[in-house]
Amino acid sequence: MAQISLTFPDGNARQFEAGVTPAEVAESISKSLAKSAISAMVDGKHHDLAWPIEADAQIAINTMKDDAPALELIRHDLAHVMARAVQELWPDTRVTIGPVIENGWYYDFDRAEPFTPEDLGAIEAKMKQIINARDPVRTEVWSRADAIAHYEKTGENYKVELVNMIPDDGQPIRMYWHGPWQDLCRGPHLQHTGQLPADAFKLMKVAGAYWRGDSSRPMLQRIYGVAFKNRDDLKAHLTFLEEAEKRDHRRLGREMDLFHMQEEAPGQVFWHPNGWTIYTTLQDYMRRKQRAGGYREINTPQVVDRKLWEASGHWEKYQHHMFLVEVDESRDGENDDAAVKDKSQTRINALKPMNCPCHVQVFNQGLKSYRDLPLRLAEFGSCARFEPSGALHGIMRVRGFTQDDAHIFCTEEQIQSECARFIDFLANIYEELGFPEFEIKFATRPEKRVGTEESWDYVENALENAIKAVGRDYTLEPGDGAFYGPKLDFYLTDAIGRVWQCGTFQVDPNLPERLGASYIGADGDKHRPFMLHRATLGSFERFVGILIENWEGKLPFWLAPRQVVVASITSEADAYVTEVTEALKACGIRAEADIRNEKINYKVREHSVGKVPVILACGGREVEERSVSVRRLGEKQTAVQSFDEIVEALAAEATPPDLR
Repeated sequence: MAQISLTFPDGNARQFEAGVTPAEVAESISKSLAKSAISAMVDGKHHDLAWPIEADAQIAINTMKDDAPALELIRHDLAHVMARAVQELWPDTRVTIGPVIENGWYYDFDRAEPFTPEDLGAIEAKMKQIINARDPVRTEVWSRADAIAHYEKTGENYKVELVNMIPDDGQPIRMYWHGPWQDLCRGPHLQHTGQLPADAFKLMKVAGAYWRGDSSRPMLQRIYGVAFKNRDDLKAHLTFLEEAEKRDHRRLGREMDLFHMQEEAPGQVFWHPNGWTIYTTLQDYMRRKQRAGGYREINTPQVVDRKLWEASGHWEKYQHHMFLVEVDESRDGENDDAAVKDKSQTRINALKPMNCPCHVQVFNQGLKSYRDLPLRLAEFGSCARFEPSGALHGIMRVRGFTQDDAHIFCTEEQIQSECARFIDFLANIYEELGFPEFEIKFATRPEKRVGTEESWDYVENALENAIKAVGRDYTLEPGDGAFYGPKLDFYLTDAIGRVWQCGTFQVDPNLPERLGASYIGADGDKHRPFMLHRATLGSFERFVGILIENWEGKLPFWLAPRQVVVASITSEADAYVTEVTEALKACGIRAEADIRNEKINYKVREHSVGKVPVILACGGREVEERSVSVRRLGEKQTAVQSFDEIVEALAAEATPPDLR
């Protein structure tokens, strides 16, 4: 037999016969390792213990202590165990696919009857039986013909289709058995079902899913599960999900009467007065910050002729995300028959999916000098993008949105200073909005790109030096930059640890070139400016959703749509309630009076559900003393303050952070 050399993580190498399996390698090291082994990394690729190794390679044996491979195998094996459990409980069910996803897996089933919550409990119990049986897991390589014949015989028509989809390039078709149950799978898998933690998984829900995502194909039932290495990790995850559910912006949006969505405008937001107050207060704050940061605000059209999108390159690469509008320019307004069109006079326009090309048009008006640079143009630009209906999610993922967009036109030498300036600008805003910690990811040149290597070197060094100049760390993402330039993405972390990508800073020499932007340099010649795309919050809609969830609806006082409710305890206090309310309004506080003939406890409960930060209760004693009883959201104790003290204190709290 031919010999191969396997090199271990400690640098030592050993000789083995070609075709040796990782299981045999583990056995040659120690019996305890062979027993605890779950898989191997062979030349950096995840390798089943039963797969032969035919050539020299780097090898590492994985155990349950290796988090990433362990979790992948646990979740993948549980998908198979769940499918086996389903078919043992309901033999007529046909199986399709069951991939690993974040925190767990799903598996799609073709079953006549819908799965019920009680069914999920029965499936979990059967899965635990299979795990406790410690059934061996084994794998075989089959020919395409044998695999098709097997699945045709067993009536698994979805598997027949999957086999036919596998490229006929000589790659093996792997079959896996978990005990007596078999599935088509690329692997790898554990050695036996007993290696799965029986107390660290949970089936979560059932959803509908078309086969292969095609609405003309059968509707299947998709069961989702989550799994971890131990019970404590599962418990922590379930607690996290409960917390996330409490903070869901869609539920809070209803409770706080902020917005709604409806079928007639999919992916677009109907803002109610309370929600629009948050939106405009945030926008006013950003407008002041940008003005102070040296930005000049502009506004550009929402409907733009396709010619501009063709010139910018977006028509070719982004048209599938655009909403198109056809207009017959020959119509004089008297003929309203939409069916009568003069195709020769029809222009195709698009609702703008981004603002960049329009900002170049503003830059191009009039001659620009190097003395005008950097020129910072900002817009609260309303954009529209066609997002698939399945991707829409409340106000977090929409089709109509507004960006806090800006573009900086500058020279190559100004890139570093503008980048450093923006990082400080963004950091200050995030901190004032309650996100003091954020991460920077630095995406560098991709394999396919335009521009010279010297230019890429210069610009990447400029971004790196800018990050260092402001004392920040970053994570490098090699090859993830745009084809025209590197970029920085900014990720903030919310109150329960979720990470959101919001801000971005991208260097672009390409679009100014395509759209003919230029400035006169100190040498008197024309030069192309660099265009720096930057956003701090990103989409206002999405960022408002993030704020709502981060604060669980209990927004900072200056952002709260309903800041104060002044409530009467007795009808004798109604006039005083009105006086207090008007005094607060005069100080710019969003205050309202509640003099309904209801008990004060009822009023407090109702306004607390609506997340009103401060409730001021007024009864006979308060009228006599010219005071108020102050109850703050989330606090059980009340305090008594004088009329003048509370007005002064709340006026200070209502001041936005940039104006304090």
